[in-house]
Amino acid sequence: MRYLCTLLLVALLFVSITGSGAFAGNKEKKPDSRALCYIGRPWPFMKACACKDADGDGVPDKMDKCPDTPEGAKVDENGCSIDSDADGVADHDDKCPDTPKGAKVDEKGCPSDSDGDGVYDGIDQCRKTPKGAKVDKEGCPLDSDDDGVYDGLDKCPDTNARTKVDETGCPVKVSDAVYKFINTGLFSTTDIVFDVGKDDLKPESKEILDKIGEVLSEWPEAEVEIGGHTDSSGSESFNQKLSEDRAKSVRAYLLKNFPKLDPEFLKSAGYGESQPIASNDTEEGKKENRRVEFKILNQDELKRPVRE
Repeated sequence: MRYLCTLLLVALLFVSITGSGAFAGNKEKKPDSRALCYIGRPWPFMKACACKDADGDGVPDKMDKCPDTPEGAKVDENGCSIDSDADGVADHDDKCPDTPKGAKVDEKGCPSDSDGDGVYDGIDQCRKTPKGAKVDKEGCPLDSDDDGVYDGLDKCPDTNARTKVDETGCPVKVSDAVYKFINTGLFSTTDIVFDVGKDDLKPESKEILDKIGEVLSEWPEAEVEIGGHTDSSGSESFNQKLSEDRAKSVRAYLLKNFPKLDPEFLKSAGYGESQPIASNDTEEGKKENRRVEFKILNQDELKRPVRE
């Protein structure tokens, strides 16, 4: 009778093992830990078998370091949920199982892309890229022609890097006067006139000063020195001080009337009678020497305009 019972028990165990997929032929299911327990214990100790698997993940409770694994979750040899893409969301909850390493994900394991540039947050090194701009693999916008307007937004993508452009990336066109000043870096005039021996601007200077202010306002990034020059009448020290004061008067007028100008970029200097461009022996020569010059100090750094 005992022999018959033993055969019956062995048969039941065989059915239990094969039904649970303990053999290699069934790769979809994990082996039943209780069946394996019974196989590994001799007859007298079968009743003492304690290989329970409370969460049914195929790992016995005594070995299971994560005893509350949800049903259907994939686990490792310790009974803990697997996170194949290492995004912090277990495979059984992960709706986006192939998230790239480093990408930030939501509770479903799906990555976010705040600026919509195609590079996920967490990987994106430039997280506020303007919409429509083309980016590199790190999410930073490209500027192929180096004009300050990103590819994808640039309507003139082949602009020379030394050319000044507008917000669409196309060259800024200016009048001949502005073009000449920016490209030569120097403008000299005798039309800015003052009271004799003083730094007070005469009313007739307003027209030329306003034109100069408009030109400078188009290029506020230009660092400009206003240089005052005198003829040789009077003492050298008097002429030096007079030239400095006249240059300051011109600067003050431009800053007051042209708010686009940056005081840091508009300087003044006086040269007195030290740099004549004509003879001081004639009235005509003296008139040429009494001049105001506008010199661009950072000309090599400036981008160039295009003539209209």
